[in-house]
Amino acid sequence: MRVGTSATREGWNVVSRIVIIGGGPGGYEAALVAAQLDADVTLVEADGPGGACVLTDCVPSKTFIASSEVMTGYRHNERFGIRSAGLDGVTVDAVAVNQRVKKLALAQSADIQAKLVKAGVDVVHGRARLGEDTLGHTHQVLVTPEGQDTYAVEATTVLLATGATPRVLATAKPDGERILDWRQLYDLTELPSHLIVIGSGVTGAEFASAYLAMGVQVTLVSSRERVMPHEDADAAMAIERVFRERGMTILSQSRGKSVVNTGSSVEVTLGDGRVVEGSHALIAVGAVPNTASLGLEEYGVQVGDGGYVTVDRVSRTNVPGIYAAGDCTGVLPLASVAAMQGRIAIWHAMGEAVSPLRLRTVSANVFTDPELATVGVSQNDVDAGRVPARQVMLPLTGNARAKMADLHDGFVKLFCRPATGQIVGGVVVAPKASELILPITMAIENNLTVDQLAHTITIYPSLSGSIAEAARQLMQHELQ
Repeated sequence: MRVGTSATREGWNVVSRIVIIGGGPGGYEAALVAAQLDADVTLVEADGPGGACVLTDCVPSKTFIASSEVMTGYRHNERFGIRSAGLDGVTVDAVAVNQRVKKLALAQSADIQAKLVKAGVDVVHGRARLGEDTLGHTHQVLVTPEGQDTYAVEATTVLLATGATPRVLATAKPDGERILDWRQLYDLTELPSHLIVIGSGVTGAEFASAYLAMGVQVTLVSSRERVMPHEDADAAMAIERVFRERGMTILSQSRGKSVVNTGSSVEVTLGDGRVVEGSHALIAVGAVPNTASLGLEEYGVQVGDGGYVTVDRVSRTNVPGIYAAGDCTGVLPLASVAAMQGRIAIWHAMGEAVSPLRLRTVSANVFTDPELATVGVSQNDVDAGRVPARQVMLPLTGNARAKMADLHDGFVKLFCRPATGQIVGGVVVAPKASELILPITMAIENNLTVDQLAHTITIYPSLSGSIAEAARQLMQHELQ
């Protein structure tokens, strides 16, 4: 292990020993920053570099979705003049799909491990927690490597980046056979014949969309009036319409009360007493932070409702020298946000210039088919009067590239300030919306106006052309 120092701008050297608990995006990105700043860094991770995000959650789910997108490519080929057997002539090898998912996850974890080791980070496979609160300028961390004895490390800075775990319902406990959480799906040896998804948030909607594309009968149980209730209403309703048109059964304003594995099927009892039978059930009702075994209460670290660690915009907890990042903070459950929280924590701890986390420029994406991407102010903000804004929504049906690709569903929505035309938000529903949201995000980040975006030349034909067209329409409104 190497001894590092913080910046020496004024001729002082301070040994910085940093312990990071959790190796997901919030943890490993922070470790790389700390190593770059010549700190002595120990990263403790129970599952493997990349954490649950890489090994069981984000990377595997998006890899699985990529396989489902291949299936989508066989849909309605005759419209393009391509004669084939269509979906009826395509089969899915569930074992091969899931093997690819796991292989890519392990490969990504190995890449992160190599990067950390090359940077000089001491990576410990095991668990850690805060030790005794003693006087002084260091914090005791108890590290327990897997299969070895616990030892103590005195750290000048501690970063908690322990992530979250799928929420378990007492009446629908996953058994890994027919009642599943999203981390158990990749152990299936065949596709479900009828998958009942309980929970219509982002995770539930993504898996429902992917399995539907693979030809699986899907029933989505939604406790709200529409799927993805926290997303833009126009966008969520557009995607729900696609789901229904493709054959998904959506049980709106229904709550899964219990799930029973009968041995050959599952029986899902709803809140109103109805029973829905399927081959498998996926429980996707959110996640809980992994903070219970970190010794936070004994150490005096403030924890809020639901067990989330309370942090400010530079990732500080209430205890000096202890920071937190990622899903364990409940700020915004996105890998990109976790990574930035971790970087900000280390920059701040080591005296570097740092800008506080700004959520208004964070873009988010739901990997359904089509995708749903958002950034900046929301429709709810505008409708409630919290943010004054003008808006334009352009359906993709008027876009030449969309017509060529036979895209009937989706739109671009843009929000701007009424007087100045400054762009403050956007929504995209389209294939690869995760890529199309970038120019809107950059516009918000750099305080661009609709005039500036409207004067930007776009490729013709392109889906991104609709973004510039939306800006031109807002600019015309401004001139009226």
